[in-house]
Amino acid sequence: MSSTAMGSDLSTDHSLADKTLIIFDWDGTLMDSIGLIVESMHIAGEEHGFQTTDKAVQDIIGLSLMNGIEILYPQATKQQKLAIQQSYADYYIANSHRTPLFDSIEEMLQTLQQQGKQLAVATGKKRKGLDRVLDASDSHDYFVMTRCADEAGSKPDPQMLTDILVHTQQRTSQAVFVGDSIYDIQMANQLGMTSIAVNYGTASSAALAAQHPNYQVETPQDLVDLLTQEQ
Repeated sequence: MSSTAMGSDLSTDHSLADKTLIIFDWDGTLMDSIGLIVESMHIAGEEHGFQTTDKAVQDIIGLSLMNGIEILYPQATKQQKLAIQQSYADYYIANSHRTPLFDSIEEMLQTLQQQGKQLAVATGKKRKGLDRVLDASDSHDYFVMTRCADEAGSKPDPQMLTDILVHTQQRTSQAVFVGDSIYDIQMANQLGMTSIAVNYGTASSAALAAQHPNYQVETPQDLVDLLTQEQ
């Protein structure tokens, strides 16, 4: 297993052995959707006369869609931003069959559920978008709660995490958050929540390491191994 516990003295507060609540980001963490997100944003922007780069789009993944559009196209009018948002949604929905869960992820969710862990999702998606992909991947039943960017503050605001903690009646010390963007790790850090950064999503290994996650893994299989290993 290729995983790294960040720092030479990982305190017992961040040991995974006693964690009872595991909260996941969705895009780029559980679902292999980064390529489609980038493609959809290019299509949407260009449809309304704006261009950006792959890197710029990758850097806003994890934020709410409108927050990302405002960063990518600050020169656009409000009406243009709303039109870009609609074009993005139309293209993404039409092509969402192209975004499977990463290999071994569903088996991991099954195993964690069998181990008695509570599982949740905190995502920059809107509720309609998350429900659509939960339906498509038949994964609703794995999660005791899901929280979206139109129901709470956009990452790195930690409101999604605090809402999940309240709903599950878990303490911050009992939870771990898993994500692939710098906003994910920043959000967990604001609460002092144990965090796992995954290097196979949107952000580079170095960019994630700079946010000081407690653990960092290279591949989906490494994440599976880390979370399901015998403690």
